[in-house]
Amino acid sequence: MLKIFKPIQYFFDLIYPELCDICNASLMHGEKIICSNCRVDIPLTRNWNERGNTVEQIFWGRAPIVAAASYFFFARGSKYRALLHKLKYSGREDIGVVLGLWFGNELATCEIFADIDFIIPVPLHPKKQKSRGYNQSEKICIGLSSAMNKPVDTKTVVRTEFTNTQTKKNRMERWHNVSNVFAINNPEKIRNKHILLVDDVLTTGATLEACCNAILSAVDCRISIATLAFAH
Repeated sequence: MLKIFKPIQYFFDLIYPELCDICNASLMHGEKIICSNCRVDIPLTRNWNERGNTVEQIFWGRAPIVAAASYFFFARGSKYRALLHKLKYSGREDIGVVLGLWFGNELATCEIFADIDFIIPVPLHPKKQKSRGYNQSEKICIGLSSAMNKPVDTKTVVRTEFTNTQTKKNRMERWHNVSNVFAINNPEKIRNKHILLVDDVLTTGATLEACCNAILSAVDCRISIATLAFAH
């Protein structure tokens, strides 16, 4: 069956090619989301092998994490911001999976992330997830899981309160907005485990801080953090 339909797929690819989400060039066979040229130009942080990196420093004195890393820089005016916007607001969940896979390929080579037991997305409130259709952080986790061969857990950490968007809030407002919105179900599942807590973008770190502290107040475990982007 595959031999019959493959030529048809190639024909449609020629007539209706997928386009790079950055430069709109036609994607070649095997390219995903963005073309090879744009992928090479992603402003990677390359901080996943660096202890005490600038991402980890965000949480010093705020949450006792093991390690933290982000895949690329989220700079104002960068053409790569569009990828996160499409993931979060335009139904492009495939972007999260693919970028998560690429990031996971990097983390899979890092000794400090080798003993991760579970990958856990920062949860959305059910009302917001229903409106959006999916949790973008969960899609990132799917890609990370595929590369790192670690299971995704979407049941243990939950969001119990609906909050307004964090986008236009300052650091203190962000912290107050999310300080008591997370709860832990079945804490025994992650007791004494090393979990990788995942979000899409790290800005002030307020949401991740609140999530970390909610987990650690309920159960003794180790937490590391991974985000696709780091706003610096």
